[in-house]
Amino acid sequence: MRIIAAAGLLALGMVASQSARADILPVPPFKGNDTGGIIAYSLATQADARQVAVDHCARYGKVVKFLAVQAYEGGYISFSCRWVPYGAAEQPIRTLY
Repeated sequence: MRIIAAAGLLALGMVASQSARADILPVPPFKGNDTGGIIAYSLATQADARQVAVDHCARYGKVVKFLAVQAYEGGYISFSCRWVPYGAAEQPIRTLY
């Protein structure tokens, strides 16, 4: 019984000594799908974040609605892609940049 307890304590010590690393996988500056996405604030300072989001949602035939902005380094701009409102005559327009 002492051997099992000693092995468990050793394993617990090994796990506790390992630091948690959240930076193993790089996070892309832009990530999205048909329901919305996020844009890194650092990318938003270099490019037009509104235009990036509009073009992304237009690929799915939807319009963009911005949800939140974390205006600091390491923050994100989040948006959702919504269906074209009723009464709209045409599909969203994609632009060339």
